[in-house]
Amino acid sequence: MQTFVEQTVKNYISNFKFGIIFYEDITISDSPQMLKGRIRLFQESLHIDLENKEIKDITGVTEWRSVFKQFGTDPTRYRPSVEALFRRLKKGQFLDPFNSAVDLNNFFSLKYEIPLGIYDLEKLQGSLSFSIGEDQSVYDGLNGREISMKNMLHTADHLGPFGSPFVDSRRTAVSETTKSALHVVYFKPSMEITECKEMLEAISKMFVQVHGGTTKTQIIN
Repeated sequence: MQTFVEQTVKNYISNFKFGIIFYEDITISDSPQMLKGRIRLFQESLHIDLENKEIKDITGVTEWRSVFKQFGTDPTRYRPSVEALFRRLKKGQFLDPFNSAVDLNNFFSLKYEIPLGIYDLEKLQGSLSFSIGEDQSVYDGLNGREISMKNMLHTADHLGPFGSPFVDSRRTAVSETTKSALHVVYFKPSMEITECKEMLEAISKMFVQVHGGTTKTQIIN
């Protein structure tokens, strides 16, 4: 799948970097009990750490709020997905297991302090682009609302927008029937290429340990 970053994105942040991971021949199911336990303990540990810490002091949250502002998105009204996760944990609202792919996606987001998106590759058509939305850019979000992509960074295929560091679309959601998937990793702008590569390798390795299959990684900048 051909991928590119539109010039409008580069005009705002010249050193912006995205990670792409393609998975093939995977099996998504309920998370194994060992994974559920690990993720639960990790959330409990974060909850304790957050008791005496402000959400705004988390490096990844701070950087992504800044990114939203630069693109013209109000981060108070439209919070980066990683910030929304941390706010839930600070309140003691632990994430319920959904499926192995979504559970891991949330784990990676909290671990690395960045937004990520996991999508069913067979539901995508044509090339993949990273763009800034216009007035007509909308989709049905996983939160049950119609999401406007106006002035918002998002990913799109031939059929239109399907994901963003805010909330993803229902159209491309993964399920237990998904056999191939696309993982989009929204790096912190401050990260160096070597750090990005190491992160992609760690994410893809753990994902295939749980789901099997093969993987291919790519950094887009």
